[in-house]
Amino acid sequence: MLRWSITFFVVAIIAAILGFGGIAGAAVGIAKIFFFVFLALFVISLIMGKRPTT
Repeated sequence: MLRWSITFFVVAIIAAILGFGGIAGAAVGIAKIFFFVFLALFVISLIMGKRPTT
């Protein structure tokens, strides 16, 4: 997920440099969604990993 977020962020930067504002905005939006999904899954995996197995 983090890799996809970084990829869309790079696409957004390149699109913004080339003057494609709409595409850059969409790519940033997608990158934000992927980043927050990654963050949520990371926190959940940390919480679930600390459980003692009985």
